[in-house]
Amino acid sequence: MAFNLYISHFTPTIITYLLLFTTPSISALNITELLSPYPNLSAFSALLSNSAVASDLSHRSSLTLLTVPNSYLTSPSSVDLTRRLSLSALADLLRYHILLQFFSWSDLQQISPSGILVTTLFQTTGRASSNFGSVNISRDPTTKTVTLHSPAPYSPSNATVLSLVETLPYNITILSVNSLIIPYGFDLMASETLPPLGLNITKALIDGHNFNVAASMLSASGVVEEFEADEGGAGITLFVPTDIAFADLPNNEKLQSLPADKKAVVLKFHVLHSYYPLGSLESIVNPVQPTLATEDMGAGRFTLNISRVNGSVAIDTGLVQASVTQTVIDQKPLAIFGVSKVLLPREFFGKESAVPGKPGNEVIGSAQSPDVSPSPDNSPGFGGPSSHLSSPPGFREDDRSGVDVLGQRSSCIVAALCCIGLLYVLV
Repeated sequence: MAFNLYISHFTPTIITYLLLFTTPSISALNITELLSPYPNLSAFSALLSNSAVASDLSHRSSLTLLTVPNSYLTSPSSVDLTRRLSLSALADLLRYHILLQFFSWSDLQQISPSGILVTTLFQTTGRASSNFGSVNISRDPTTKTVTLHSPAPYSPSNATVLSLVETLPYNITILSVNSLIIPYGFDLMASETLPPLGLNITKALIDGHNFNVAASMLSASGVVEEFEADEGGAGITLFVPTDIAFADLPNNEKLQSLPADKKAVVLKFHVLHSYYPLGSLESIVNPVQPTLATEDMGAGRFTLNISRVNGSVAIDTGLVQASVTQTVIDQKPLAIFGVSKVLLPREFFGKESAVPGKPGNEVIGSAQSPDVSPSPDNSPGFGGPSSHLSSPPGFREDDRSGVDVLGQRSSCIVAALCCIGLLYVLV
């Protein structure tokens, strides 16, 4: 008892200590605030904010940001480039300067001359050709210079690391580079602007009459504000399940019982970070499309397979195949389509599945644990319910009776031996 009291007395202190020293230093990244102490990066910070890329980073916890100082960004060539690009193209160019991996200064000094290939935020959008949305980082052992360029052979665009701006171990590193890096195959002739519609997505769904459940979930989760912000970038395409689709969910799918953060991921799984009218979906070149959930959870995961089946657009998650049933809105840069089923990601709802690399994500929808034999207190004959593990037919009548007969024979043998022993003593 004294030991238990001792433990309970110190438990609050231990818990407080663990909370203080194990909580990540970055909970919601505000990149504009991190750059504010550096006036020489103000132009680059403004580009991040105006293109809505800064909001893309709010949920990121591990990255390396390549910033361009004002003296380089205001050069005639850089100014001409940023003015010539559409807002969506400029946003993708900036995403190319966000490496989805933390590099300390010492990490950079250990990179080999052959270089390493690092995924960028641009690569996760699915709009990069091949792996040209990645960046190759190499280091010259003689000059100690760290260079970044497209992985394409003889890429004309490259940048050199100037200095370390700030490091927040082991989450964020901010480096300054001497120029913007252009991904290989990037469309520099894109000049079309995509003004935001300023549309209330939730209201549009309610007005559609068949999407009340989806509208309620979007409103409660708060992700709809992120969707509306993305209209000003590359545009977005939403696949919204009808009320009937929610009603037809199997009982074993625990969508409503998911924690808020995972429910938000499921909602983002229904959204492509590009504007696709119906005709583009019907003739889409790359059937495997990343979603907004892909950008949050990592490349290669939470993707949708989009194809044309029997004259309609089919969407396959690996667990569910839905079809586009109606067009709610199709006005650039926003497209909203009604779909026949709720799109369930296999990363959450597949058997024996979990989200790799994300601590705390429990297995959801996995196979049930094996049956466990009942304890004696719950076994027949102890006043408890009978076990759900049924015996083979005839077991109690045949096999069990054989056990009883054997027991009776053993008892008879023991009794006979006892009688023999008693007679021996009497004699």
